[in-house]
Amino acid sequence: MVVIGKKKYDAGEAVQFMSRKQALKKLQLSLNNFRRLCILKGVYPREPRNRKRAQKGDTRIKILYHKKDIQFLLHEPIIWKFRDLKVFARKVSRAKSMGNFGEMKRFLRNHPTITLDHIVKERFPTFIDALKDLDDCLTLCFLFSTFPSMPHIPRDQSELCRQLTVEFMHAVIAAKALRKVFISIKGFYFQADIKGQLITWIVPHHFGFEPQKKSEVDFKLMSTFVEFYIIMLGFVNFRLYHILNLYYPPKFTNTSISEQALVDEQAFVSERIAALNVSLVSANHSTQHEEEMEIDTFANVINSFTETDSAKIEELKVEQQKIKRLKTLFQGMKFFINREVPREKLVFVIRCFGGEVSWEKLLFVGSTFDENDETITHHIVDRPSMDKQYISRYYIQPQWVFDSVNARDLMPVEKYLIGCVLPPHLSPFSDPRHDQVYIPPEERAMMDPNYRLNYVEEDASVSSEDSDAKKDKSDSEHVKDTKKKTFNEKTSNDKGKNEKNKETEANTDVVIQEEIEQKGKVKVDIKEQERLFKKKQMQVNTGKVVKEDPWEKARQEKQEFRLREKLVSNKHRKLYKSMTKGKEDRAKAIWLLCKKRRLHDEAKVSKKKESGKAHKISSKV
Repeated sequence: MVVIGKKKYDAGEAVQFMSRKQALKKLQLSLNNFRRLCILKGVYPREPRNRKRAQKGDTRIKILYHKKDIQFLLHEPIIWKFRDLKVFARKVSRAKSMGNFGEMKRFLRNHPTITLDHIVKERFPTFIDALKDLDDCLTLCFLFSTFPSMPHIPRDQSELCRQLTVEFMHAVIAAKALRKVFISIKGFYFQADIKGQLITWIVPHHFGFEPQKKSEVDFKLMSTFVEFYIIMLGFVNFRLYHILNLYYPPKFTNTSISEQALVDEQAFVSERIAALNVSLVSANHSTQHEEEMEIDTFANVINSFTETDSAKIEELKVEQQKIKRLKTLFQGMKFFINREVPREKLVFVIRCFGGEVSWEKLLFVGSTFDENDETITHHIVDRPSMDKQYISRYYIQPQWVFDSVNARDLMPVEKYLIGCVLPPHLSPFSDPRHDQVYIPPEERAMMDPNYRLNYVEEDASVSSEDSDAKKDKSDSEHVKDTKKKTFNEKTSNDKGKNEKNKETEANTDVVIQEEIEQKGKVKVDIKEQERLFKKKQMQVNTGKVVKEDPWEKARQEKQEFRLREKLVSNKHRKLYKSMTKGKEDRAKAIWLLCKKRRLHDEAKVSKKKESGKAHKISSKV
């Protein structure tokens, strides 16, 4: 009896994976429709453990998909919509070529549409799941909201992105959920806390759009992602407005007289909402009671903890108080924004923390008070000087707002006045508790008040630098003298201790000899001599100070570390090597940043000295 087994590549990884060509053949789709379907459903290529085995002996690198993912796509109803679109395009082109324009118009009226609601519900079964995946969605929607009309991007898509992002910003303002802000080269980083989930997104700077010279960016592929993200953000906005007891789509109170004279009221409403300076109408007034209930129940949750979690409880209490103060950071303040300042970002940040904002009426709709209002407390300006200034307000630069939010307290205004050199804008997203993270000197000085910056402050003069250097020299000499004195005292104490130890040893030897002589008179036995010898060995000797060699100690530690490295199993050796390589790369990056900062500080000090010398020479002349 002959037992026939399975052939090679009929089981295991060879059956679990399939190439993209095989997937297209199984689904009967074109490459563009297959890519679009994979993006909408969240299916991506997989990397097998053994590529040669998965590709049935072929060593070329291919795009592989898991068999179960392709079977999952087989039951998607959108595939039938793709086929309907293919038939529709064929019918329209045939009617156009035959000259049947009436039939072609009838086909265009019955254009098949693709709905993605069921995919959003399938990928995000709960609201928290959608919030966890909202970072990329918001970043891409904010980016597309700034695009003009482009070949591969429909105009309706960019307009819808603009509408949805403005609605989301209104929800963040109503919930006062903003926590961190940072300005970088890429744009404005924002972080909000919604239902315990930290959502971070980027809003790009508004520049004149320059078209791409080369096809470096695949806008058609990005547009497919946005097609899904628009539906997702619409669901999220609807749920947020429902939680905050607001009408969706957003509404505001119609109190202005000029509104009645307008022909297109819908355009006026959308412009007023885009201004971000209008409080929306709420369905009922129970939001404040819900917030108070949350704060009241927080104490009950704390009481249920054990005594071992007392430190965590205190941290939670402190953090809760900080967030409560942060929500009303700009309450009672009135800001006026100059025309050169980015209006939308500042309005969004100030209103999230309870402040009032306005701007020039000719700049944008939605201004609530004029520049000559005496109750304005802060005037935000981004120019070196202004002709007309009011005594009753502060003229500050925009960075003051962002730094105050990140510090969770109002920063001193003196460093941010017109014409002042601004302090460094530190990132609030860096966590100094993590290892191997570069911490700028200014941030270290904020964390540790005793830390002194390496470079000299700008207000100090060159003469004060020289006097400080002399003081430092005298201080260093004084430290050296004190070190010498302490070293001499230690050595003298060590010598006295050694002499005392020798005296005590001699005394014990004399006592033992007297005992032996007394015993010798009465015929000392061998056992007695052994006992006395053991007694002498059992006596406690004082320890001797041995000076350690730091070089030898470091060499021994390195050797022990290398021996421990050899104990790593072969299974985890590659992982260990990659971890050590990453550690070395991070250390190198920190070293380069420190070197760059040191060179910058040295150039700053030398430039200051040269300007001081030039000023002295000019004053003498």
